[in-house]
Amino acid sequence: MIRIITDSTADFPQNEAQALGLRVIPLQVNIDGEMYRDGLDLEPESFYEMLAEAKNLPTTSQPSPEQFLTEFEQAKQAGDEVVCITLSGELSGTLQSAMIAREEVGYAPIHIVDSRNVTLAEQLLVRRACNLASAGLTAADITQELAAACERIRLLAIVDTLKYLHKGGRLSGAAALAGGLLGVKPVVGITDGKLGMMGKARGMAGAYVALFKLIEEQGGIDEAEPYLVGYTGSRAQATPFVRFVSQNLGLERPPVLPIGTVIGTHAGPGAAGIAFFAKEG
Repeated sequence: MIRIITDSTADFPQNEAQALGLRVIPLQVNIDGEMYRDGLDLEPESFYEMLAEAKNLPTTSQPSPEQFLTEFEQAKQAGDEVVCITLSGELSGTLQSAMIAREEVGYAPIHIVDSRNVTLAEQLLVRRACNLASAGLTAADITQELAAACERIRLLAIVDTLKYLHKGGRLSGAAALAGGLLGVKPVVGITDGKLGMMGKARGMAGAYVALFKLIEEQGGIDEAEPYLVGYTGSRAQATPFVRFVSQNLGLERPPVLPIGTVIGTHAGPGAAGIAFFAKEG
C-alpha cells in the first residue's frame, strides 16, 4: 500500500482528504498568543474575522520532525510505501522537517517531494499523487511523475495589499515597495519555488486583466487537467476568475475553495488566485 502525506498548506478539503485516506500534517498559526492548527482548529471564515481584529499580525510555524516521524513510523510498521509532498522548501522549513524525520526512521520506501509551490498548486500535485496511487503505480514511479508535473503547475494570485507578505517575511522590502503604491494592486506568483511580483495594475479590475494575460503568457490552462480557484476572506473575490475561465475561455467552471489560515496569514484578506497545469508544448 502507498500512503500519501502532505501538509496543511495544500488547503485540501477535510472531507476529501479523509475519503482519499490522505494524511495531512498541520502547520500552526499564532494569533495574539493563541496557537491554532491549520485546517483543524479554525474555519477560514472565523480566521479572517480574527485576522481583522488581531492586535498583532499572526505568525506561522512549520511542523516539527516528530509530527512526520509519527506518520513515517506507522508506515514502516505496516510495510507501506510513502509519498510525502510538502510546500516549497524556499518558503518554509516543512520540507526540512520531513527530511529529518525520514533520516531518523531509516526506512528506504519514503519518498519526499518538494512541490516547489504552495496552497492550491500544491493541492493539484497531491491530487495527481492520489490518482497515480489508485492507478497502481509504485511510490518511486509516482515521485518521478510528480517531478514532471511540478514543471507544468502554475499559481497566480491577486492580493489586496503586500503588507502581509512583507511583514511575514515572504516578500522583499523592495518588491513590497514597488507594489505598494496607492491604488496599485499587485499580481504575485511562484517561480522556481519562490514567491515574487509578477505584475501590478491600477485598481482590482486592472489587476485581474493583468493576471489573465499572465495565464496565457505562462502557457494557458490545460483543460485536460484539473484547475482550482481560491480566495481569502470573501468568496466574491473569486468571481472574476470563475467568469474568465467559464465564459472567456469556455472551460468548465472551476472548483472554488477557501484558502486556509497559514497561507491566509501571509496573503491577507481580499486575495484570490488560480492554480492550473500549463499546456504542454
